[in-house]
Amino acid sequence: MRSDDIRETFLRFFEDRGHVRVPSMPLVPQDPTLLFTNSGMVQFKDVFLGVGMRPYRRAVDVQKCMRVAGKHNDLEDVGRDGYHHTFFEMLGNWSFGDYYKREAIAWAWELLTQVWGLPPERLWATCFEDEYGEIPRDDEAAEIWLRQPGFDPSHVLFFGRKENFWEMAEVGPCGPDSEIHIDRGPGFCDRQHEPGHVCRVNGGCARFLELWNLVFIQYNRTGPTTLEPLPAKHVDTGMGFERLVAVLQGARDNYGTDLFLPLMDRVQELTGQSAAERERDVVAYRVIADHGRAAAFLVADGVVPGNEGRGYVLRMVVRRAARFGRKLGLVRPFLAEVTDVVVDRMGRAYPELVQHRRFIREVVTAEEERFARTLESGLLRLEELVASARAEGRTALRGEDVFRLYDTYGFPKEMTLDVAREAGLEVDWEGFEREMERQRARARARSVFAAAHVPSSLQALVERGVRTEFVGYRRLRASATVVALLRDGAGVESAGPGDAVEVVLDRTPFYAEAGGQVGDTGWLASASVRFEVQDTQRPVGEVVVHRGVVQEGTLRVGQWVRAEVDALRRREIMRHHTATHLLHKALREVLGEHARQAGSLVAPDRLRFDFLHLQPLTREQLDQVERRVNEKVLEALPVRVDFLPYERARQLGAMALFDEKYGEVVRMVSVADYSRELCGGTHLRNTSEVGLFRIVQETGVAAGVRRIEAVAGWAAYRWARTQAELLEAAAQKLRASPEEVPGRVDRLLQQLRELHRQVDALQKGVGAAELERVLERAQDVEGVRVVSARFDGLSEDALRAIGDRLRDRLRSGAVVLGSASDGRVALVAMVTKDLTDRLRAADLIRPVAELVGGRGGGRPELAHAGGRDPQRLDEALERVPEFVRRLLERGA
Repeated sequence: MRSDDIRETFLRFFEDRGHVRVPSMPLVPQDPTLLFTNSGMVQFKDVFLGVGMRPYRRAVDVQKCMRVAGKHNDLEDVGRDGYHHTFFEMLGNWSFGDYYKREAIAWAWELLTQVWGLPPERLWATCFEDEYGEIPRDDEAAEIWLRQPGFDPSHVLFFGRKENFWEMAEVGPCGPDSEIHIDRGPGFCDRQHEPGHVCRVNGGCARFLELWNLVFIQYNRTGPTTLEPLPAKHVDTGMGFERLVAVLQGARDNYGTDLFLPLMDRVQELTGQSAAERERDVVAYRVIADHGRAAAFLVADGVVPGNEGRGYVLRMVVRRAARFGRKLGLVRPFLAEVTDVVVDRMGRAYPELVQHRRFIREVVTAEEERFARTLESGLLRLEELVASARAEGRTALRGEDVFRLYDTYGFPKEMTLDVAREAGLEVDWEGFEREMERQRARARARSVFAAAHVPSSLQALVERGVRTEFVGYRRLRASATVVALLRDGAGVESAGPGDAVEVVLDRTPFYAEAGGQVGDTGWLASASVRFEVQDTQRPVGEVVVHRGVVQEGTLRVGQWVRAEVDALRRREIMRHHTATHLLHKALREVLGEHARQAGSLVAPDRLRFDFLHLQPLTREQLDQVERRVNEKVLEALPVRVDFLPYERARQLGAMALFDEKYGEVVRMVSVADYSRELCGGTHLRNTSEVGLFRIVQETGVAAGVRRIEAVAGWAAYRWARTQAELLEAAAQKLRASPEEVPGRVDRLLQQLRELHRQVDALQKGVGAAELERVLERAQDVEGVRVVSARFDGLSEDALRAIGDRLRDRLRSGAVVLGSASDGRVALVAMVTKDLTDRLRAADLIRPVAELVGGRGGGRPELAHAGGRDPQRLDEALERVPEFVRRLLERGA
């Protein structure tokens, strides 16, 4: 049975039983406490916490997941066995206060035994029994298992909290779970040669495999020893797709299924290896297949390589795959060939792969090329570490240095070991592992699954069913009642003049900050009170808070007020929001479909738009984008809002943002047939109301993420006026017309460059007589001619030019030159090639640099350094022969 068919069978089975098929959420979760979506329940976490709702009570999904750190997975484990992965899929069916244990267990048994045909006699079920006797034993689940047709009564087992009790956090929803295990037979045991080992469920060997976990959420933990029954009971199930496919396809492990074999086959085609060689190098094949899948899905979901967070994980994944590729002889970028197979195999289930195939190829190839350059830099740094160890008389490279090389440069530790051994050095692997464990701890801390803090007063409002109706799409004034007042997070009954409070209304025309659009400002007023709204937020559920200060009178809970939005400010926000949609579409037209939103700010005076793209935009591309937006403004296109099912909106081509959560019915904003986006923000009725659009700046904010800052409407007019005034001022200073300014500036720059060239020539053009005087002072040290000299006021380039001439005249020897300027020191050291086996420039420059309060490094033939103490430059240069002698003696 093909993996695609297994996935679809699962979804249809539960659809036929009243479940709504819910699309997988992206690997980049909306939850700020998570690095990645790491389980199926992430997108339903708010429901279980009681702060969110869904328009359905039964759901089924296949969730994309990513785990790279934690007690179950570390990046370095992937490939060492047949079941560790970075990217994986999780099958799940869910009940939100609907069905419970009876249906969940019966359906699981039916699907496994009757639909997929697994032998009942090989299946086992575990249930909860508290080893501390504080929580009731789950006899209910056990009895339901015994009623399943063909179930062996001896196959119900009870385990304690570690195995069979699920908790979200230290407090909150929790409950017993029931796991389904399959006995794969004695041949699958990987511990049969260990004395005393007995194969059993939860016995630590591969014979018994956990297939499915059914979690029954029936309690709310309020303290370390207190549980309260939940008013509504939920079901949360999870089944690892990769191991299910391995079982149904009869594979020895996950990598022997059609999820991975086509990828590994492609790698074999690229290497030209035989079947025996492939088996010998199976770890490398597994790593490349797993990491190729992870890279494809991460890029498709908007992650690009970087130096921190999600981008750092993607960078490590690609570089680890590239490193294992090098072990197979693949020294040129190859991973795009693997991601293409991922797209071909999984694109039907995940259309985003197909949509972004080209961008995925570009990103992984660019990162592989960057890694190749990094290897060169890493080798230079490693040479410096080796030289430093030798100079200090150490027999091993420090573990923290080797880890930094691995972590910062992505330099393979195996290559570090090879270079160290060639130099006769060991590696402090214990120190390396200490640093690695610290890194893992940091990664685990970033991926902790914790609930965001919500003030208890606001949580209480949600639990009371309080919600604020938003009426501000079409009107900016509304009558409302004050439902609650909060000061410093605590509820109060009234607030007087000067009090800063948060006001909760039963209905409001104020837009609460969301989707990048800032919150509205304005006033709440009645005959006796006036409250200035300075910001509007929606911190939890559907409760909107209006933050501000009481200007007049006393504001009380239960009071009627007239809520009025600052109309002019809202109008400018709408101009910038509609312009943002036009900009997003124009970028995708000019750059490609990969140029998706990665963040935004929509304010009354500007917009900021982050998007995925690997290179800075050219002037021509920026002009094309700006022109395209203004064309659509001048075409006066109608802006329309529709409410429709999520899947229908996606079929119409509506853009959905990865960091937003959507229900079954969504709000689609369309600009004629030009642009469609799912958006809850406020917009104009016609693009002509934007007025004018100007791009102010384009910059990079992270690797693979660019940012455009722009202005629209009156803000664009003010910006254009300022630019015109600046140009007029520049023209007056240059005594030219505005049209003549560019040409006049070009001529001045040309004159400046010529002056710089003349100064540089004077600096480098030290006369032959001066060089002769320097050479006459050369000293012989152990058969090596050594020259040191000082030339103040020269740049490092000028010093190097003089050094080149001195080295050429010496033919064999060492040169160290120094220069002091503006309180800084520049140093250059050179060693002729015939001497580098005895003396290295990088080693020579270090003690010289240390004397002037600096540090340096470089290659065996050329090294550079800087310093902060010009007062000691003469002393440092005088001691050069002494340093040369020490290095020669140490080398001997």
